[in-house]
Amino acid sequence: MGLLVEVFGARSDNYGYLVHDGASGRTAAIDAPEEGAIERALERRGWTLTDILITHHHTDHVEAIAPLKSRYGATVTGPKAEMDKIGQLDRTVEAGDRVAVGQTEFQVLFAPGHTLGHIVYYAPSAGVVFTGDALFSMGVGRMFEGTPGPMWAGVLGLRDLPDETLVYCGHEYTQSNAKFALSIDPDNAALRRRAQEVDTLRAEGKFTIPVSLGMEKATNPFMRADRPEIARAMDLPPGDPVAVFAALRRAKDNF
Repeated sequence: MGLLVEVFGARSDNYGYLVHDGASGRTAAIDAPEEGAIERALERRGWTLTDILITHHHTDHVEAIAPLKSRYGATVTGPKAEMDKIGQLDRTVEAGDRVAVGQTEFQVLFAPGHTLGHIVYYAPSAGVVFTGDALFSMGVGRMFEGTPGPMWAGVLGLRDLPDETLVYCGHEYTQSNAKFALSIDPDNAALRRRAQEVDTLRAEGKFTIPVSLGMEKATNPFMRADRPEIARAMDLPPGDPVAVFAALRRAKDNF
């Protein structure tokens, strides 16, 4: 039966996700942004929460852990490097570890920068990756705790995944990210098409996620910091993608 993914809105602009392993009936929430939104999604699908997989410690990703754990007895897994900030973790994981939701296995990848211990969950058998706030459609998270070098390395690790992988990120920032991306890379035909698609989806009140990783590789300037045209757009010489990545992040912060 494979893995089913339920996408829903939470808080003001968070995306919430339930992943349901059809063979076992186990269901995991990816992060815990809002109790009510998660419970409504569970009721809508007729699923019972068994697991919670946390990407990082920020309040809008962990706030509902306590009530959900109390109600469902769910097993909570999260980044070892942030266990003291998150609390309530039953299992801690780091890069290279595996997490099973029924018969679906997730690989844990390290993606620091937004927070120092940020991780993502990649299920190769299902072709999905849950990136939290490390990677958005046409953007990346603010660099609150990390530095450009490790954050760029984390983005490269995600870029290495297959093009057909579907990206599920933590927030609906796609439309604003598209505007910034176009300011950097206006001659990118794939980016212009994606931006138009996003405008249409948002006008119709639809989600812009998931998006294929292949699309992100073609349109996300942060994933293309080693491209000469992106370096030129930032008034930097090619050959130092970390410097270009840092310049992109500063520009987006002030966009």
